[in-house]
Amino acid sequence: MASLSLTQIRGSNSVTEFAQLRLRTQRGRSKIGFLKVVGSQGQSQGEPDLSVTVNGLHMPNPFVIGSGPPGQFIEEIEGVEQTGIDALEINFSCPHGMPERKMGAAVGQDCALLEEVCGWINAKATVPVWAKMTPNITDITQPARVALKSGCEGVAAINTIMSVMGINLKTLRPEPCVEGYSTPGGYSSKAVHPIALGKVMNIAKLMKSEFDLEKYSLSGIGGVETGGDAAEFILVGANTVQVCTGVMMHGYGLVKKLCDELKDFMKMHNFSSIEDFRGTSLEYFTTHTDLVRRQQEAIQQRKAVKNGLQSDKDWTGDGFVKESESMVSN
Repeated sequence: MASLSLTQIRGSNSVTEFAQLRLRTQRGRSKIGFLKVVGSQGQSQGEPDLSVTVNGLHMPNPFVIGSGPPGQFIEEIEGVEQTGIDALEINFSCPHGMPERKMGAAVGQDCALLEEVCGWINAKATVPVWAKMTPNITDITQPARVALKSGCEGVAAINTIMSVMGINLKTLRPEPCVEGYSTPGGYSSKAVHPIALGKVMNIAKLMKSEFDLEKYSLSGIGGVETGGDAAEFILVGANTVQVCTGVMMHGYGLVKKLCDELKDFMKMHNFSSIEDFRGTSLEYFTTHTDLVRRQQEAIQQRKAVKNGLQSDKDWTGDGFVKESESMVSN
């Protein structure tokens, strides 16, 4: 009914190995995929500290390799916790084939079923459990709330977005196709980043208002190709940032590039740790109604000090550009 990603973190001097297993349960049968990635190098003295502690797990940087096609499938394994994994990620969001069998994203879209499955898992799990959320839902905070209240220590968002990639105008068939036929599938990579930021921001605000942030975590996923992309997720409240398509396109060396670029961002703002700026941007999100009010107040303040044009008769020929800019509220 859901797929599980099992994460193992092993430290070895200045090099850290990230190993992730993905377990997919299908009516009594289980398949496990395995993925190993070399993580970050050691921290130089005076450099920003990228390390994070999430649900009791200490990581040298906030990057996690997302579950997906880079994994291998191996034979069914029983007693997955005996393999030494440190955490489980429950994939309640897979859009490929599973929803039509009432699994994957179908679970993440049904809060009652989600609560039931989270209960089963958390009744047995002795390691932290994250629930991976689907973006293919009206309000992502509803399943996020259910997952956390049902015992999960964290949530991850987002999975891919259901889409049709295109229609071949010569053959009139959808693309990509198999023997001339296709089905909607998950859209990922850079284009989904703004959508993912919005979903993660909404979950972060929910967690800040309803949950103890010391006990729960949030992992941001979607279109991360640069350290700046990762910084944006952290600024809206993510503890960790996952990468899947980026690694598929650029290789595991992308992780070092992300670490270097994230450090550059931190140096620019004199941040010494991830916690120095995590969630900083959340307070600047508000409602449309509040934006209109703020703009009206700003206009009135400018009028009070005679800043900007007061009427059409104030336009001059020589100062046209400057006068036009004065009409902008910010």
